[in-house]
Amino acid sequence: MAGESTTQRCKALSDRLKGVREADSKNELISAIKGALAVHAPVGDVGTIEATGNRYKNAAADSNQLHQDVQAVAASGLPDVWTGSTGAKAAEVVAAAARAVDQQTSALHNGGIALLHLADALRTAQAQDGSARSGLQQVLSSLGGEDGWFDDLVEDDDEEEERKKAQQAAAPYVESMLAAAKHADEAARAAARDLNKLASEARAGKMKTGAVTAADKLVLAETSGPDGPTELNELLTANDMKRSGEYLDKMNEKDRADFEKLLADSKSPQERAYLMKALAAGHNMDEIRAFQGKIHGKDPEWLRTHLSPVYTEDEDTSSGGTNDNGSNKNTDQVTFDGANWKQADTEGTCVASSTVTARAMVDPLYALDLTGGPTGQEDDPAAFQQRLLAEQHRVHQEGDGGDNWDGMGPDGKEKVLEKEVSPHTGAEFDYKKMPDADSRRELLPDIEKAVADGKPVPVGVEGYDKDGKRSGHAMMIVGQEGNMLQIYNPWGTTTWVSEEDFVNGRMAGASDDRLPTAYAVHLPK
Repeated sequence: MAGESTTQRCKALSDRLKGVREADSKNELISAIKGALAVHAPVGDVGTIEATGNRYKNAAADSNQLHQDVQAVAASGLPDVWTGSTGAKAAEVVAAAARAVDQQTSALHNGGIALLHLADALRTAQAQDGSARSGLQQVLSSLGGEDGWFDDLVEDDDEEEERKKAQQAAAPYVESMLAAAKHADEAARAAARDLNKLASEARAGKMKTGAVTAADKLVLAETSGPDGPTELNELLTANDMKRSGEYLDKMNEKDRADFEKLLADSKSPQERAYLMKALAAGHNMDEIRAFQGKIHGKDPEWLRTHLSPVYTEDEDTSSGGTNDNGSNKNTDQVTFDGANWKQADTEGTCVASSTVTARAMVDPLYALDLTGGPTGQEDDPAAFQQRLLAEQHRVHQEGDGGDNWDGMGPDGKEKVLEKEVSPHTGAEFDYKKMPDADSRRELLPDIEKAVADGKPVPVGVEGYDKDGKRSGHAMMIVGQEGNMLQIYNPWGTTTWVSEEDFVNGRMAGASDDRLPTAYAVHLPK
């Protein structure tokens, strides 16, 4: 059973433990013990993992010295010979290089720590499993061979006593093997989560095109909005960098020259980044030219407000405690000029509303149509809310939503996601049910990888009242930091929930105590 996943090993050992405890005959007990021994021990070469982790940490020390050197240049400024626009562009590159080397240092250090933690956990798990496996083998040997079919039909008092003693001896060993498997499983998931996140943050390398210089790739990858922590508000995701580079390579010479001129004429790194994001979203040059005409010369705050519906205000990813209704106290409002990106209070358009916001997150032209209207220049919150409501209704009807703007089934949800979001991320969606904690835990690495790459993940949540009446709601997983998931709720907020709360049906903090359990996701693929 070496090819099974860590979750499957835990499930298999849990089943075998139940078999050991509930065996009613010697043969049933022997079968359960053999089944437990057939489950593969925690796999992995501890020495290789540990050596790699130490190499990462050593590289981080070298990178830190480089960061200090680059930071010194950024802090002291460039020589006077660098003047005008050339000096400004050079200063952007140096500042971006300082941030990139700082992130590289952190990535190498944190990657090394993640691998060393994995090595330690795996070493402990393998030792624990080996000891338990040896003891369980001794119990199996003490039972002798299986009884014949006739002997197995009748169990006298002495045989029953012997079988029960063997059960009492075997169960703790299987429990220990299960604990070791869970320990290895948790460590492997934590390492995969952290390493996937670190890999996604190496965004400059995702853009493979030769049409953009290395310096420009660096500046684009390090550009963020004007508010909130830089690392939580970068404008271009790993997926944006990858797709924009691919689209550049597909352009004819004239379109590429025109696009490069738009970039060169941009008044800020943020303006350039949004042009690249528009390209990544799949828009053609006519659409991008019109978009550039609407945003050209706007300051970074105007760009963020009109083009990025979701941003993170601070580094606090805790729940902040809970309110009386079970919702988190630490929430950010998702607004445009004070008007929320939210569904109407009296309507059940959560699927349509979360889909609209998800598309606006990945398609800046779409976001500007909603915030700025036809001209792109409006700053009218009431007009924005009218456009937003009309768009939510359009998408609700597109997905064959219920009458009176009430609810939408999974097929309709997949239909609107494929039509509204997929063209702008390149990812189709795969509906995954999550009926229990094991299934949620199994999908978590794929969910976190998608989010880290810049692909929002729709999640359905539900709960039942004391009379068994179901409540359901649709939200969107839009970010991940460490063991915390950032959730957009189409009630107009974002907040953070822990992996453990997501897995164990304690997600009320993202909404309220009527909706604690994540039951399905549409996973980008």
